[in-house]
Order: sequence, then C-alpha cells, then structure tokens
Amino acid sequence: MARFFKKREQNKGLPPGALVFIGQQKMEQPELYLIDYSKEHLEEKPIQRLAELEALRASKTITWLNIDGIHDTELIREVGEFFSIHPLLLEDILNTGQRAKVAQIEDTLLITMKMLNFDRETSQVKSEQLSIVIHQHFLITFQERSGDTFEAVRERIRGAKGRIRHSGTDYLAYALLDTVVDNYIYLVEHLGENIEELELQILENPDKEVLGKINVFKRELQFLSKVMRPAKDIPRQLLREEVSGIEKKTEPFFRDLEDLLTHVIESLDTYRDLTSDYLNMYHTVMSTKMNDVMKVLTIFASIFIPITFFAGVYGMNFDFLPELHFKWAYPIFWAIVIGVVISMLLFFKRRKWL
Repeated sequence: MARFFKKREQNKGLPPGALVFIGQQKMEQPELYLIDYSKEHLEEKPIQRLAELEALRASKTITWLNIDGIHDTELIREVGEFFSIHPLLLEDILNTGQRAKVAQIEDTLLITMKMLNFDRETSQVKSEQLSIVIHQHFLITFQERSGDTFEAVRERIRGAKGRIRHSGTDYLAYALLDTVVDNYIYLVEHLGENIEELELQILENPDKEVLGKINVFKRELQFLSKVMRPAKDIPRQLLREEVSGIEKKTEPFFRDLEDLLTHVIESLDTYRDLTSDYLNMYHTVMSTKMNDVMKVLTIFASIFIPITFFAGVYGMNFDFLPELHFKWAYPIFWAIVIGVVISMLLFFKRRKWL
C-alpha cells in the first residue's frame, strides 16, 4: 500500500461520518487493555467487552483504554456509542492516511498523528497511525497493531513516578505524545548518522550502491517531512482557547513539546539539504573521474598521431622510397618514434597536463 497517500475508494460516495476502515489490516483480532489509576489506586488488565468499563463511568479516577487493531469497524462503532464520540471523529480514527491534526466536537477531543520506526531490512520508515481521544476522565488510544511504544509511560504509572499519577488525562496525553516525539528525534538522529557517513563513501568509492543509498535517504526524508510537519502544529492547536480539556498547569509541557518538534523539523531540513548536496557531490566526483579518463585517452591519442603518421608514410608501397633500402632505416625509424613520444610527454608534463 502506498505510504504517501492512502486510497479512499472504499468510502467513495458515502456520507460524512460513514465508518469505513482505510488502510492495511496489521493484526488478526483487536486487543483492549485497561489502566485505571489515581494517586492511591492502580488497576490494569486486558478486557473483552466495553461493558466492563460501565462501573468506571462515575469514578473520579483516570481511565486509559488502549485499543490495538482498528480494522474492526463494528468495535469502533461500539466504542463511539459507549463514549458518545461523534461519527466524524470515528471516521478520522479509521482513516490511517489521516494527517496529524487536532479536532474537537462537543466535549470530545481527538489528536491524530503517526508513530514511526525504521525497518532495517527494507531501509524504509514504517508508519502507524495513533489516535488519542480525550473524553471527560477517559483517554482512549487507537493503534493499528500492538507494540511496546508506550511501555515506558505504563512503567511511570505503575511506579507512580513524576506527575503522571497526580495529573489528569491532558498530562497523560502529553506523556504519550512526548514518547512519540522522542521516537521522532531518535529516528532522525539514526538516519542522520547514516547520511553523514555517505560523504566519505562518495569521495572514496562513488559507485552505484552509494547513489542508491542517497536516493533511499532522500525518499525517506521526504516521507518524514510529510508526516512530521503537520505534527508540529498539534501542540499549538491544543493550546488554543477554543480547545477544552487542557489545564493551565499542563500548557508549559505542550509548549516544550512544540520546541522539540521544531528542533526535529529543523534537523530534518538540514539532512534533506545534505542529501541534495551529496547527490551533487556524487555527480561532480563522477564527472571529475570521467574527465580524468578522457584526459588520459586524449594524451594517448595525441601521442599516437605522429607515430601513425610515420607508420603511414613508410608503409606506402613505392619502389623509390629513399630510406627504404638504407641499412639503418629501421633503427632510425624507432629512434624518431621514441624521441617524439618522450618529447611529447615532457611537453605535457611541463604544461601540467599530466
């Protein structure tokens, strides 16, 4: 499936809010995992049915429901009905080609962005859509497949480390987004290290393999730019006055997140410029090598021009060629040829053509 644009043929002609999964199914069955906590309380367990959350509706605790596998549209419909999530927000959740955005309808806040990882086997950046829904004291995360991206956040909740057990769903959302952005930074640093190594390879051995690496990195950086640039606006959108659900005490953390994303985008732009410079350097090195080859061939051709002339003259079939029957004609011929070659080489050396 295309990475830069997901086909939307499935919902062609359907009304807005129609629940159609757009993307590639990445796991067989959806998995639901619950973490419910407060300062003094912690409960976590996998759940099978949404009805198990009924008792938590009136609770004052923070409830984090993680859903892995969003291909099941019936499950997403049930979640929407249980939490009163607007169909337009559910439609965005099911569209894995959705750009990073913040949307709020009534008292439900939706944050959508991409989680990224680098596949060493294919040398490609793989993306997975993350949707975060904040509804009262519930926070719901939707992922395309199960993974350990947020395990560090779960460990902080279990160990009651930092502010997370003393804050609301807005700080939990920040912690999750911060984990995603930290992974962005790691990914750009990893690609950057590999890109910087290309300079020496270009200068020492500019073969087709190096050219292939440059083009691969240019493609991946272009994909990262498409994913990360919209994500940069998420913290700013969350801090808008018309967006509810973000407390004043949490706002500085989202501003810090915006600074991190700005740093990532600037680094991304630097490496994109660097790959373009390396591509130009590659073509320059190849042109220089070609010029060196042509220079050597031209010198050899120039040397053989007078030799060919002599050989042509004395290869003519005339009976009365003056030097034809001279005893020392052959050695003299070679002496002249060698003398001409040496003289031309010395001339080229003096003019610094060699």
